[in-house]
Amino acid sequence: MYSPLYSFSCRPERKPKISASRKLMLKSLMVAKAKDELEQEILEKEREKQRYLAERAPSLNISHMSVAQLQDLCRELHSKIDEVDEERYDIEAKVMLNTREIKDLSIKVLDLRGKFKRPTLRRVRVSADAILRSLLGSKHKVSMDLRANLKSVKKEDTEKKRPVEDSDWRKNVEAMSGMEGRKKMFDAAKGSAQ
Repeated sequence: MYSPLYSFSCRPERKPKISASRKLMLKSLMVAKAKDELEQEILEKEREKQRYLAERAPSLNISHMSVAQLQDLCRELHSKIDEVDEERYDIEAKVMLNTREIKDLSIKVLDLRGKFKRPTLRRVRVSADAILRSLLGSKHKVSMDLRANLKSVKKEDTEKKRPVEDSDWRKNVEAMSGMEGRKKMFDAAKGSAQ
């Protein structure tokens, strides 16, 4: 008899509630439903566009109009174009104002968080005179010649330090190759150590 305190139960493997074929069928139904909804949305947008165009720009019958009527129609269309351009300009101005405001608010949010987004820096070549002029303003009148303070290096010293070998390097390689070359190097090292 098993007591509930000491019972060991091996948990059987959990079986999925939905079989793989059922999952596949449900996924395909969901994709088909989403496709239908997308097509309906596209058709609804097209209907909305047609309705808007019919409201804003009715079809023109110009075949039976006189020249004066055509001129009046052109003036009317021109005034409507001006109105639409004004609306477009106003909307663009509002959008630009809103984007600027969004940018300012996002900067304020970043400042409140304590994070600061570093701007991209560009390399600028500025002379020492220009730096001093920008820092000191009109007080800066002395031009700094930084090259005057550099040490001059004589070429003769550098040439004397490096001995120039006139011998052919191939002879040196042949002389040092093999066991005799190693013996010469060993003897040379022994002689310099003493």
